[in-house]
Parts: sequence; C-alpha cells; structure tokens
Amino acid sequence: MRQEVTFGLNRIYLNFGQMGYATTYYAAINTLVIEQCAKDILRLPMPRFVTWRSRRWLAAEAGPIFLDTDYTGPEEFSTDLTGRVFEGSTVTFVALELAYYMGFQEVILIGVDHSFSTQGSPNVTVVSGGEDRDHFSPQYFGKGFRWQLPDLDASERAYRLAKTAFENDGRRVVDATAGGKLDVFPKVDYEGLFPA
Repeated sequence: MRQEVTFGLNRIYLNFGQMGYATTYYAAINTLVIEQCAKDILRLPMPRFVTWRSRRWLAAEAGPIFLDTDYTGPEEFSTDLTGRVFEGSTVTFVALELAYYMGFQEVILIGVDHSFSTQGSPNVTVVSGGEDRDHFSPQYFGKGFRWQLPDLDASERAYRLAKTAFENDGRRVVDATAGGKLDVFPKVDYEGLFPA
C-alpha cells in the first residue's frame, strides 16, 4: 500500500501510526469535522482538499486546496473540479471525483463505512456520548464530538453516479472493504490485491 497513491478522508490520520504510512492526499468536506479538527488538518503534510465552506478555520494557513463543494442538487458526478463539485452526501464520493479528475484508471475502496449503529434521521446533528463504535478508532467521533447522521440512500445514489462515470470512460471502481455493506461496486479480496 505504501507504493500506491492513496486518499485519506476525515480523521484517517488517527490511523497513520498503525498503517505505517500517511496517505498521499487528504480530503474533508463536512463542516463539523473540519471545524472540530482544523488544528489536526493544518498539521497534515500532504496536499489537503477541503470544502470552501471551511475557509474560516483553514484559510489562515497556506496549503489547503479549496473545492467549491455543494450538497444541494443537481445530483451529478463532477468531472471538472475547477467548478462546482457535488458532494453526494459523503466525502468518499468527492474522493472518487478527485481520483477521476486526476486521471486514475482504477480506484480501490478500502474501509468504506456504509453501516452505522447510531440511528436517526439523515443529516441530523448529534453529539457522541461515548466511544465511536462505527469507525476504526473509538476516538474518531468520540465522546463530545458533533457529527451528522449519514444519508445512506443519498450516498448510494451518488456512488451509482460515480460507477457509471468511471465505467463510461473505461475505468473502474472496486470495493475491497472487509465485511463492507456497500453493494454498488464490485467486491474484491483485499488480501489478494497487495501480496507480501
């Protein structure tokens, strides 16, 4: 994996030590994540793609690459990231748009959390009451962290847009998430992708 070009999302940096490497790029579009994690994001050494809405927390620092992201319609896969970029209700969708724009022919999804134990109406802001059970680290959205409940239906619509865009251009997206619940992309075995 260290030799691959990788995109890390939201609080992936909490796992860099265990992974043994930092990702090539970083992306975040959720305002609550960026507001609460701005200091961490500003310390990251790699190119960082963030929503223009976050500029009040990040603009003082040279380096972040601001995208004009929007979570309102029309729902479309953005192939030109110099203009409006549809968010698709998940930063993973924006990472797919980045990968497409950069010209990658194949994208392998790893660790896509498409299932949450916390239930409720999509996009409602909640405050975590304890350790995070839905991500790789209990501190990801740990106690006191404000976050929005996911809109999995909207995310799936966006993922289908990404799948179509990649396939129409002779490219592909596959999902190597172990035990992942997302069924939009073809599944592949992670262990078989990067032999030792």
